[in-house]
Amino acid sequence: MSRGQHRPPDQSKGDESTIGGYAAVHDRPAAFQGTDGFSYSVELMAEETDEPERSWAGFILFVKWARVGAQSPEGHLETDYLVRGSSQAEALRQLGDTPLAAVKALLDSLIDQHSRGPTASWWDAMRDDAARP
Repeated sequence: MSRGQHRPPDQSKGDESTIGGYAAVHDRPAAFQGTDGFSYSVELMAEETDEPERSWAGFILFVKWARVGAQSPEGHLETDYLVRGSSQAEALRQLGDTPLAAVKALLDSLIDQHSRGPTASWWDAMRDDAARP
C-alpha cells in the first residue's frame, strides 16, 4: 500500500474506543490535538525494570509534530509508568486497554505540567540576573 492511502476501519480487529484497539482497527497510531495546538501521535512503550515479579513497565510516548512546513517531529512528552506486567507483551496489552479519553486526558495533563516550566529564554534570564544588584 502506498503512503497516505486510506484504509477503511476493520471493526473485527478490536475495540476502537481503547488506544490499542484504535491502532488495530484503523491500522495506524492514534493522534490527538493537544491543548497547546500541536498534533501528537501516540506510541505505546514498555521497558524492563528491576522488579522481579512484574519486570516490564508500560508508558505512553506522545510525539509532538511541527506545525509549519514538512511533517517532522518537534519533541515529545511521556507518561510515568502506567502498568506493569511479567512480559513486554503483557504490559503493552494492558496499556492498549486504556480508553482514548483517558489517553487524551494524560496528554493534556502533560502539556499543562510542561507549560508551567521556565518561560523565559536563557538570554532573558541571564540579562535579568545581571540587572539584579
